[in-house]
Amino acid sequence: MAVTSRPVMAGPGRALPSGASKWEIREKVWEHLEASGLAEFPRPVRGRIPNFKGAAHAAARLRGLPAFRAARAVKTNPDAPQRNARFLALEARKTLLVPTPRLRTGLFNRIVPPPGATKEILRRCATSQGVRDYSVPVGLDGKAQVDLVIVGSVAVSEKGWRIGKGEGYADMEYAMMVSMGAVQEDTPVVTIVHDCQVLDIAEELLDDHDLTVDYILTPTRTIQTNCKRPKPQGIMWHKVSSEMLGKIPILKTLRSREKQAGKDVTLQDEHPALANTSRAAISNKKVMAANTQPWAAPGSAPVGQHVESDPVNSKLEGSDTITTVYVGNLPGSLRVSELKSALRELQVTPVRLSWQGAQHRAFLDYRDPGAADRAVSSLQGLSLGGNALRAELAKNQRSKGQGETNTHR
Repeated sequence: MAVTSRPVMAGPGRALPSGASKWEIREKVWEHLEASGLAEFPRPVRGRIPNFKGAAHAAARLRGLPAFRAARAVKTNPDAPQRNARFLALEARKTLLVPTPRLRTGLFNRIVPPPGATKEILRRCATSQGVRDYSVPVGLDGKAQVDLVIVGSVAVSEKGWRIGKGEGYADMEYAMMVSMGAVQEDTPVVTIVHDCQVLDIAEELLDDHDLTVDYILTPTRTIQTNCKRPKPQGIMWHKVSSEMLGKIPILKTLRSREKQAGKDVTLQDEHPALANTSRAAISNKKVMAANTQPWAAPGSAPVGQHVESDPVNSKLEGSDTITTVYVGNLPGSLRVSELKSALRELQVTPVRLSWQGAQHRAFLDYRDPGAADRAVSSLQGLSLGGNALRAELAKNQRSKGQGETNTHR
């Protein structure tokens, strides 16, 4: 099977504005897949690693990939477009490892088909239900060795730059595999996408924790990227929050092991520069548990209610005067995690986020007025879910004595 590297610019690529952010690229791809009739179940594809017409045919190109034929153990994500990849690994009698959903109960499950499984049963094992019914967990002491990694993508470039759905799980899974010794520097990484998902992506959009790919399989092509950019060398603890550590139990074990090995495992919110934020987060533990918004701060209201704040005079615990940014015209289907992901990628993360999805708005608190101005500039007109956002500094209209903030109606 020929491995090609000729340029491609299909589908949404022609419409991508210069300097498009990761989130804008995702939105264009999701929108194009739906509008062109290429999207497959589960629908809508927005917010997902998208399934597409021709996914099984694209995955079939694995048979012609020497790295796949040589692999004894294959790790692939559990998303729908990789279903045929999972089947092919099982059919070839390879060890198949699939990450546990959102890494809640561990890192891997190993798919174990019943003895004498027919192709029909193997296909069932490769479905999301089959992954649940025919798998056993692999612990950290299982000495897992992965010879080929298959990841999903929302967009990818021929140079190997990859954009996922924005939650960072594929990057974290790979980093954890490095930490466990399950992958080596030369372990190949493959992604399976539609041709329209292969786009020009600026390298400037990549962070040092972003996973790159070595092969791209589409319904029409097998692309070898010859990517020279180093892959993540392990878990970057300074980018891991206490919240993430709480959500992914296996991270705690890995952190303990690396700490015993003498590595610096200081978390993102444990650094001295963020000490005040950490104290505020700890004092607000009960509020955060009820609110489930990781950027909530003391005084935050439950989900759906307005957080009282005076953008001129209010203070967060241990902070200076804050500035509040109003974000409006949020689509009803938008999840708070998607907004937070966009804010991270734009590098305008607030110290507090008040989510009012039912009112199609959110309020972002910044300690630095300059950061608030940058947030307004970055968010104004940004398209999320097909809506162009409204972003501006919030106007304090507090009526004296009412103790109430009416920030934009």
